Amino acid sequence: MSGKKITKQQVKIYMKERKSGKTQVASAAKSSFSERSGRSIEKDQFQLGSQNPRDWKTRSDPFEEVWDEILCPQLEKAPGLSAITLLELLQEKYPEKYPDSKLRTLQRRVKQWKATEGPEKELIIRQIHEPGGMALSDFTKLKKIVITINGVPFKHLLYHFRLAYSGWSYMQVVEGGESYTALAEGMQNALWQLGGSPKEHRTDHLSAASKNDGNKDELTERYFAFCDYYNMKASFNNLGRSHENGGVEGPHGHLKRRIEQALLLRDSYDFSSVQEYTDFIKKTVTNHNRRNAKSVDLERKVLKELPFGRTCDYDNITAQVSTTGTINFRRETYSLPSRLKGEILHIHLYDNRFEAYLGTTKVYQSIRSRPKNKNCRTRTIQLEHVIETFKRKPGAFRGCGYRDDLFPNDDYYQIWKFLERNHPTKFANKYMVSLLDLSLKVKCKIELALYILDRITNQSKSNALPTLIDLEKRFIKKAFEQTKDVFSLDVKQHDLSEYDDCLDFIINNQTENKTGEETNHGEYC
Repeated sequence: MSGKKITKQQVKIYMKERKSGKTQVASAAKSSFSERSGRSIEKDQFQLGSQNPRDWKTRSDPFEEVWDEILCPQLEKAPGLSAITLLELLQEKYPEKYPDSKLRTLQRRVKQWKATEGPEKELIIRQIHEPGGMALSDFTKLKKIVITINGVPFKHLLYHFRLAYSGWSYMQVVEGGESYTALAEGMQNALWQLGGSPKEHRTDHLSAASKNDGNKDELTERYFAFCDYYNMKASFNNLGRSHENGGVEGPHGHLKRRIEQALLLRDSYDFSSVQEYTDFIKKTVTNHNRRNAKSVDLERKVLKELPFGRTCDYDNITAQVSTTGTINFRRETYSLPSRLKGEILHIHLYDNRFEAYLGTTKVYQSIRSRPKNKNCRTRTIQLEHVIETFKRKPGAFRGCGYRDDLFPNDDYYQIWKFLERNHPTKFANKYMVSLLDLSLKVKCKIELALYILDRITNQSKSNALPTLIDLEKRFIKKAFEQTKDVFSLDVKQHDLSEYDDCLDFIINNQTENKTGEETNHGEYC
């Protein structure tokens, strides 16, 4: 249109239309200027902003008086100073002369100074990665969403392993914090799933792992030994230089966005178990890897062969089972089968579980329960480990320090409170121990508790508290019938007369054999 300057964007649109085969008239109309301007552009006779660049100011500089005297020396001494800090300095020296409305002007001046006279900036140097050259590891977490397990928020991290060349990724759910065991287990699982190892592996400086696991030098030594076992060069990025781990830091966002999109399709952030959530992450990452299939196939061909077997990716701890049938480590207490009392066990401590060995025999395994903070302890007591002791000593139940941990759910706790209030201590102890023992034997422990609660809360019923004999008859029989339905076989009894036919066949066969033998003897003679 006449009277308006043609912008670079209009020129860009015009040339794009011309390259696509449109006429000058159509391209100029699309770009909102005349056909004549289009001809000038193609002849390279058209100059954007035909006027010479302006080299004068349209308004006076409010900081001209103080720039060379105050502001510039301050910036030369401390280039990191912000415009608002300098403005506050001026407001303190010259009250009411430099209002806040001048901040934007000062920001432009400071920005221009830093670009023309400020210190040199550190640049990011892009790297060219070769196939099989480098793998990177790091921990991340989903920040925008909250994953729940059966409605309970699930606090966790995600371990991310990535090949720098092909972008092949492996991701693992980490229930604890950043630790060496989580790094080693995740890295080892990734290498075996990949089927080979690269020349070099890089991670951060294990600072978070040292806070959780202790000795930094020991962690570094273990990390180098781990990488040496898989014939990889171990390396760290420098402290405070996360961009040196950029081959995995940046892709965190891409993979997490894919996970978020998959969750939106799933239409729920809640999972029935940790295993279901783990399978979901595994499936999402597998779909992500398919997009890089050609590069991954190329890189797999040049990876180094894996060793004969896996190496240690856990912490070794020695613990003795106490007289109470428990072991303690890392502010965590666990019950074990009572037959292990007094034994010295070797504990293989992983990020999310532990395995107990007596010599070389694995005797127990359990999921870890972590303390909420450094001042707390956790306690995991399995009812089946201690029930036989309580059956012999029911009087010890009431004063037991971990009594409340033995109740399968809150309904059993309510039953115990009823027994404490309404019955003698001796009867309450024995009844509760017998009830807990029964809950282990039957597969309907929830229905068992609800049945008793219904009896004791409904005051209209006589003999509100059911006897143990009645409960055994009712629920053990019910459990047996359920088992019977599962394992029942439809056996058809055959006709017994078939045995007579078998006997006739055997007798006839023996007679024929005997006659044949006599005939053969006669011919021989």
